[in-house]
Amino acid sequence: MPRATTTSDAFNAVAEPRRREILNYLALEERSVGDIVARLGLEQPSVSKHLRVLRDVRLVRVRRQGRHMFYRTNADAIRPLHEWTKRFERFWAHQLSRIKERAEGKSKEWKRHARSGSAHTSTSFRHVSPQFQADSALAVI
Repeated sequence: MPRATTTSDAFNAVAEPRRREILNYLALEERSVGDIVARLGLEQPSVSKHLRVLRDVRLVRVRRQGRHMFYRTNADAIRPLHEWTKRFERFWAHQLSRIKERAEGKSKEWKRHARSGSAHTSTSFRHVSPQFQADSALAVI
């Protein structure tokens, strides 16, 4: 079965990295097309195309003021994306807590070894490059 077009599905629309950048930029406040062009460093026709896709799936709203178009995110349309991805949060939370525990443990170990001057002799540093060990030891000092 062929993939749905980006203009009919919010998930496909946000699959494009530049559109996610635009949504992130618009999350703070309403912006003009010119502001978006300047911020992202893209050509105006490219930004307009991305905005049209986002508008077609209702992820952004547009307001005209004279000759200028102002865009802002549409929180109501983004909510289903958030709710769907939230289902997977438990997996992320578990992985992130494991990464945090390991990083904190390594940080304490590196500090301890850096203070004692034995950072390069520790068995826990076997799989870490000497340059990374040196940089880590200096960062602790």
